[in-house]
Amino acid sequence: METPPSHENVEHLRLLAIFHYVVGGLAIVFAFLPLLYAAMGGFFVYAARHDTHQSGQEVPPEVLGWIFVGFGFLFFLLGLALASCILLSGRAISRRRRYWFIFVVACVECLFLPFGTILGIFTLIVLSRQTVKALFFPLPSDMTGETKSA
Repeated sequence: METPPSHENVEHLRLLAIFHYVVGGLAIVFAFLPLLYAAMGGFFVYAARHDTHQSGQEVPPEVLGWIFVGFGFLFFLLGLALASCILLSGRAISRRRRYWFIFVVACVECLFLPFGTILGIFTLIVLSRQTVKALFFPLPSDMTGETKSA
């Protein structure tokens, strides 16, 4: 006979889902910071194309500006992808689906100090419990509603 999921595990999963939404929102905000580098690169490109500098001052080459623009947009897109994965992970936690996706996202979150590290570690601790794994991977008899006969 299966024991019902403990209230503590369900509450921990609910809190993890909420915190994933919060950290995902923060990740979206911080994902826009690399666009400052892209804007700075745009100014470099503009300055290189409009040669109005005074004598003796060097103008940064146009290539440098395009490098800043490229890396700025690249890191912006990577930040949005990470934020999307964190938000999807929160959604998956609340639905108790995609265990391994959540596990991998939690591992990646550990790289981002301080909030990602804290959230990633707590997520890994909660996901490593056997009782929580049972919530994500129900037995086939649990899915059909039938009970096993002894």
